[in-house]
Amino acid sequence: MLDIAKDIQSLTTFRRRSGDFMKQLKKSKRPVVLTVRGKAAAVVQDAEAYQRLLDLAARADAAEGIRQGLEDAKRGRVRPAKEFFDSFEAQHGLPR
Repeated sequence: MLDIAKDIQSLTTFRRRSGDFMKQLKKSKRPVVLTVRGKAAAVVQDAEAYQRLLDLAARADAAEGIRQGLEDAKRGRVRPAKEFFDSFEAQHGLPR
């Protein structure tokens, strides 16, 4: 959850107190939104927290792919693998 008192800061403040912010990022694991002229311009976060975010996104992509595949099967948008590979090989001139 974003704490607007701590997690939204100006870029100037971040530059002046970058060491303090690095400690905050490491401890809280929450990102900090940096603003320029009062508008969000960048998000800075701890490397471990970023890696967790990447891992979650990868799992979500895999889950979505599985969901789509199941939906295709349910709606009959499938064909036998042999039929696909025969077509693919013919289309791309691949020898069997």
